[in-house]
Amino acid sequence: MKKIGAGAFKANCLAIMDEVKAKRVTIVITKRGKPVAKLVPVEPDDDDIFGFLKGKVKIVGDVVAPALTLEEWGDLA
Repeated sequence: MKKIGAGAFKANCLAIMDEVKAKRVTIVITKRGKPVAKLVPVEPDDDDIFGFLKGKVKIVGDVVAPALTLEEWGDLA
């Protein structure tokens, strides 16, 4: 686990955050040599409902047109 002083963190905050994201490392931020905060990478959410079927579904045919014609509906129409 890498340690960095609060002053150095403040001066290089964006670059340090990019490093944590890219290398998946944890950085402890210290003040006067004592740990005060920990910067950790975020775990991706696998439970997201949006897009979970992406790449698994294939659309075949016209999805806008009615499934049955008026003649096929018969007396139901």
